[in-house]
Amino acid sequence: MGFGGGDPEALMRDFLRELGGCAVIDGGLATELEANGADLNDPLWSAKCLISSPHLIRKVHLDYLEAGANIIITSSYQATIQGFESRGFSAEESEALLQKSAEIACEARDIFYKGCSKGFENHNETKKHTVLVAASIGSYGAYLADGSEYSGEYSKEMTLEKLKNFHRRRVEVLAESGADLIAFETIPNKLEAQAYAELLEENNTRTPAWFSFNSKDGVNVVSGDSLIECASLADSCKKVVAIGINCTPPRFIQGLILSIRKVTKKPILIYPNSGERYDAEKKEWVTSTGVTDEDFVSYVRVWCEAGACLIGGCCRTTPNTIRGISKVLQK
Repeated sequence: MGFGGGDPEALMRDFLRELGGCAVIDGGLATELEANGADLNDPLWSAKCLISSPHLIRKVHLDYLEAGANIIITSSYQATIQGFESRGFSAEESEALLQKSAEIACEARDIFYKGCSKGFENHNETKKHTVLVAASIGSYGAYLADGSEYSGEYSKEMTLEKLKNFHRRRVEVLAESGADLIAFETIPNKLEAQAYAELLEENNTRTPAWFSFNSKDGVNVVSGDSLIECASLADSCKKVVAIGINCTPPRFIQGLILSIRKVTKKPILIYPNSGERYDAEKKEWVTSTGVTDEDFVSYVRVWCEAGACLIGGCCRTTPNTIRGISKVLQK
């Protein structure tokens, strides 16, 4: 369901129009998995739950849908065929786990729709809105599980062809998984964005995509590459229906939206983290560096006015954050 056939850019515009101009993306998956008892101290991170506790993933998806999310993102951010094979899974089993990430999200959507027909408390109108499933693809740095997606420095050692070969089969599997979109997330450098764009064109991928970059200075992507150049590259790819920023502190978002607007007329999406700093050595978030849900939600009107029309949260945001965003956008 969702996008199906037709012009993907027109379908995205129709989707946003149906929702009154803005859509709500879900929030942090790993944050909520841990809150529900999952131990994610693992190179697979949240993808570990595809093996050990898929019911928790389904529950978190449902929590976000009930909080008002119009788009839920699958648990495949750190799920790679290479990562699963290192755990002893065959290539076929690894591909099945990628497929499973989309199946769980689609199941959660179906359960939610059934609940809407019976009437969730305070959510009786949600049944009139389309819910999209976005299949997450994290960067090569996410696979390394050493915090490299927050620096993008590996681009100095990688070639375009190596990155394309690393991602190729994963993109093919998730494009045919039943998800409505492919979410290329936390893209830390221009080289990886180019690899994604070329793969989408070479494979003639029918599932539309969004490109979402991350920044630590509010000007460039985390590798130091120009955000405007990265966004221009994404804009030139016909398969890309939205461009934006994720896993970046809220204080930088307004300026980054304005930069992206200079080079694209495609919808702009943003789903910042809580503002907390990630310590790659300790593999934990420094909690004293973030903002409260109230402060986070207070930015939403400013982000809309700057030009964002798909808004959610990334690491360390919760269903409460998403509920707050949804309430602001409904007004």
